[in-house]
Amino acid sequence: MLKVGVIGTGMIGQDHIRRLTTVLNGVAVTAVTDVDTAVAADVGGRIGATVHATGEELVGDPAVDAVLVCSWGPTHEQYVLAAIAAGKPVFCEKPLATTQEACLRILDAEAAHGSRLVQVGYMRRFDFAYRALKMAVDSGEIGLPLMMHCAHRNASVPPFYRGDMAITDTAVHEIDMVRWMFGAEVSAVRVLVPRHNRNGGELEDPLLLIMEMADGVIVDVEVSVNIRYGYDIRGEIVGENGTASLGGPAPVAVRRDGRVGVPVPADWRERFLQAYDVELQEWVHAISLGGQPLGPSAWDGYAAAAVSDAGVEALRTGNRVLISLVDQPKLYAEAAG
Repeated sequence: MLKVGVIGTGMIGQDHIRRLTTVLNGVAVTAVTDVDTAVAADVGGRIGATVHATGEELVGDPAVDAVLVCSWGPTHEQYVLAAIAAGKPVFCEKPLATTQEACLRILDAEAAHGSRLVQVGYMRRFDFAYRALKMAVDSGEIGLPLMMHCAHRNASVPPFYRGDMAITDTAVHEIDMVRWMFGAEVSAVRVLVPRHNRNGGELEDPLLLIMEMADGVIVDVEVSVNIRYGYDIRGEIVGENGTASLGGPAPVAVRRDGRVGVPVPADWRERFLQAYDVELQEWVHAISLGGQPLGPSAWDGYAAAAVSDAGVEALRTGNRVLISLVDQPKLYAEAAG
């Protein structure tokens, strides 16, 4: 039984605790902590977990085998570094860290440790539809992939959502996904700003990202975060001999009264519920058997941050921005190979 400590008991932290305690196998939540001590005490009391005053104290708990970081983004670096220093596997919700410099400090610490401890929470890689899409590409049945068209649409976003979050918080999922889908880094990015959506107030919405992959594939991503009708994720890959695309938003279509209707998910939790389950179950399984995670690595977290930063620069300047990554540490090159 893998004993997990959870840092951060807000919305995503509580959802993961529910998943770990009622859905998944081979795992138990033994410790929790949060800056809101009342919430942490309530959550810990309901599941019989030890409540710690700090994340570092939780990491040092001998009853914690592995750590799940679900706290506010700017705190991720300190908790991931604490887990690495303790030699404990750590699953960190995205972002790995809020700056490239912080991501690089994590890379250095993990490389010095000598083996992978970090997994980053990019759940698209665990979604059944995206995995089927990747299998279609890797099989060669549509020939070499040439382009990919993506859409990431939200019905609405909260008041604190600001302009660059369309890239750093929303499109970052597509940024990681295309690197995984095509096995190549993003080499340049542009951002176009179409006609303004009045539903978004002063927010620049929608946006169109155009990413150039190192292997020549071109990817466009429509980001619309106030489109009202629901949460809609789309993807189509154009190859030499055909196309492959994600299915519709729902597995069932109802035909009635001369109309065809399909439900549209309300938000990301509904659309990717099973992907989150698979993501954490595979993490638990990998840690329990082999001792190190196999999902998105600290390198993936760093690369996504670098592309996101370039996207923000492209949005602010209107320029095509080149992306330069540091040399990949041997640890991650070997894992990718």
